[in-house]
Amino acid sequence: MSNHRTLALGRALPASLGLSRVAVFFSQPINLIFLGVAGIIAFLGLYPSFFLLYGSFTDSPLGVPGHFTLSNYVQAYSDPETYRLILTSFIFGIGSSGLSVVLALTLAWITIRTDAPFRRLFELTAIIPNIMPPILISISWVLLLNPSNGLINATLMGILGLEKGPFNIYSLPGLIFVEGLILTPLSFLIIAAALKGMDPALEESAKTLGSNEFGVAGRITFPLMRPAILAAGTLNFVRAVESFDTPAIIALPARIEVFTTKIWREALGSFPTNHNLAATYGVGILAIALIFVYLYRRFTSQVESFSTVTGKGFRPHQIELGKWRYLASGVAFVLLILMVVLPFLVLLLVSLLPYYHVPTWETWEKLTLSNYRYILDTQRVHKAFGNSLFLAFVGASLCMFLAALTSYITVRTKIAGRGLLEGLVFIPWAFPGTALALGLLWAYVDFPIPVYATIWIIMIAYVTRFLPYGLRAVTSTIIQIHKELEEASTACGAGFLATFRRILIPLMRPGIMAGWIILATIYMREFSASIFLYSPGSEPLGPLLYFLYLDGMRGRVGALGVVISIFCVILIAFAQRLSRWEAK
Repeated sequence: MSNHRTLALGRALPASLGLSRVAVFFSQPINLIFLGVAGIIAFLGLYPSFFLLYGSFTDSPLGVPGHFTLSNYVQAYSDPETYRLILTSFIFGIGSSGLSVVLALTLAWITIRTDAPFRRLFELTAIIPNIMPPILISISWVLLLNPSNGLINATLMGILGLEKGPFNIYSLPGLIFVEGLILTPLSFLIIAAALKGMDPALEESAKTLGSNEFGVAGRITFPLMRPAILAAGTLNFVRAVESFDTPAIIALPARIEVFTTKIWREALGSFPTNHNLAATYGVGILAIALIFVYLYRRFTSQVESFSTVTGKGFRPHQIELGKWRYLASGVAFVLLILMVVLPFLVLLLVSLLPYYHVPTWETWEKLTLSNYRYILDTQRVHKAFGNSLFLAFVGASLCMFLAALTSYITVRTKIAGRGLLEGLVFIPWAFPGTALALGLLWAYVDFPIPVYATIWIIMIAYVTRFLPYGLRAVTSTIIQIHKELEEASTACGAGFLATFRRILIPLMRPGIMAGWIILATIYMREFSASIFLYSPGSEPLGPLLYFLYLDGMRGRVGALGVVISIFCVILIAFAQRLSRWEAK
């Protein structure tokens, strides 16, 4: 009898231990928060991914039950035009990313490693992506290099007596040029960080052994920077291939087919629409993006192994250019003009013209503010501004709150599943806007909560796609906060929520505010996902700019672009002022 009791207790003990462990796990608030955050991020990333695949494997239209089929893939990849599309997309991606790396490397070397005058001014390129929407930069260059009436072409034709303009923006080189300019600031951030963090001891040793500046650069500096250069090039390749802003303005009129324009034509630009085929192309671009984002993560991990930063303070090695100082500054200034000054001035000029034309001396007498009065008097513009402001303020706040919790769990805790959480956050980083939008369309068309065709589906797309941006800003801040502050709060009897609210959030405020400003400005100018998801009542500024441009209202586009750019500058200036207050 006692043996039976012993066996029964032996069986019950492991079960009771398992139940007690589960009870202990759920009794800790941080574990519940971990499960909630992981569930939300998994839902945001995996749910549209599943439905994007579902849409590509079904034979029925959007929102209608169907049957499993491979016909969409057969139709897509048995078409010879698809392989031309893939080749063009790769040429576009490689060309744009390569140009951006060359320009960024030149600018970073001048501003960080030389004694060129005004070099601090050129570091403004770090904030250029948040000033002007990419779609506006593309429109500006069309106004400048349109072969028929572009301002630069018309000026050169008048001066040189040419029959036609020497430049044609409606070409693959034109597409690569504009996208390369748009992507240069992102490359600059990655490459400049590598240059700033490089210990000059190796370079000084090479100079001591007789190498000149070019020899030091070729044998020491650039080999050490190779992982950062590869990381910048790989990331910008992904950003170019998934971009729809520049292709919408240049590639569609020029009939240059890339992945995003093909998705547009099948989902929105043809009748009848074929969302199944669009989803099939969306799966293809998502697969390419995942592969290259994985390579980007590999290259960024190699940056750490190439690190030469030590605990000893140092200043980066600076090259004295002598008489070439002003030439270097001139090169940097030209790049800054191409990236932001010239596009903004073109928008400003066009916004003041009664109609679009090549300016003459009489033009200055005809300048008008009618395009700005259109912005003030038109209800559609007011609604779009309101929608974008709502998405910017509410969406950025939700995203930063989720990013703060995610960052705390992955950096501060030892929960076994935190590695899985990092992997879930990795998915939105690779999600192209067009592919995400298609996945969301399929996912929410029959969702129990009425999200489809509302502003909330755009909000979900923004938070999903740009969560990694906010996470990066917060993580860089929380790493610098010593854990003893949390331990002291816990020792005084505060729980996790009180410690997080009273200790961590105030100390993380600089990173949270920096991430919030970045996200708010991105949400104000986002276009690639919005154009697929908006409805007449939820139209944000991106689609409004595009349709005004298609309607030939260049002046109204310019005026609206100037207002958006000024608003983003005010946001960035406010962020810088706030960071100074935090420093004090």
